[in-house]
Amino acid sequence: MKTSVIIATHNRPDSIPRLIESLAPQVATGSREIIIAENGTPAPMQLALGAPPLKHLHEPRAGKCRIQNRAIAQASGEILVFLDDDLIVAARYLDAVEDFFDTHREFAAMKGRILAAEDPEKKVGPTAVYLDLPIADHGEDVIEVRGVLGANMAFRADAIKQVGPFDERLGPGACGHEEETEMSQRLRRAGFRIGYAPKAMVYHEVDPSRANRERFIRIARERGRCRMLHEKHSAADVISKNAIAWMRLRIAQVTRAGVARIAREERRLGVARGMFDGLGE
Repeated sequence: MKTSVIIATHNRPDSIPRLIESLAPQVATGSREIIIAENGTPAPMQLALGAPPLKHLHEPRAGKCRIQNRAIAQASGEILVFLDDDLIVAARYLDAVEDFFDTHREFAAMKGRILAAEDPEKKVGPTAVYLDLPIADHGEDVIEVRGVLGANMAFRADAIKQVGPFDERLGPGACGHEEETEMSQRLRRAGFRIGYAPKAMVYHEVDPSRANRERFIRIARERGRCRMLHEKHSAADVISKNAIAWMRLRIAQVTRAGVARIAREERRLGVARGMFDGLGE
């Protein structure tokens, strides 16, 4: 079994060396490869000379899905692993990924475990709820799940070949989000199953600048608009979602619910408003 690790990156010269450093001891020549898929910068970043052997793709146009699809076309692995650039992997991460697919033949895709690298509340304080980190922790057992998360996911290459590449209308550099959701839906429609791999663990950076309520709501609204690009929702359904979300938020505010509850309802309303934005597109 050969594994290709695809790291999509955009303008994070400080973060990606840490990720590569955490992967380097796990990359065995001939059986594993790393592909840096860089997009949206005028010229490719310079990587340290001590980095493990890797392919470095560069695309000056913005678009995470576009550069990921280029990487898929050049990857030689039977297993395709996708990692965001603002995390590090646990020791034996790639062993855990390969063991998951070898042991659980029923699954065509993997949702890996994602934990915060630091305690968000200790680092950020009460506004940590607005960090919107892609945390995924379903416990210690392998279970079936509905979808993957883009920060730490993997697929059998044959499954991607069957359902097709990522939708380039979606994701960062395009509409912003939902590329992994759309891919998960396509896989399930094709009869494939998705599993959660607790031992395939990564640690996500905690960036205090992300703990911003306005940013949190803006991202939620972007997600809603993206959802309208790949799902069908009637105008009546969208209007109903907006009314329910607004009412839930007002109840949380009037009852003086905690920050976490109010943030959840603000996200729900942001997504609903984004779906309204996407009506007719």
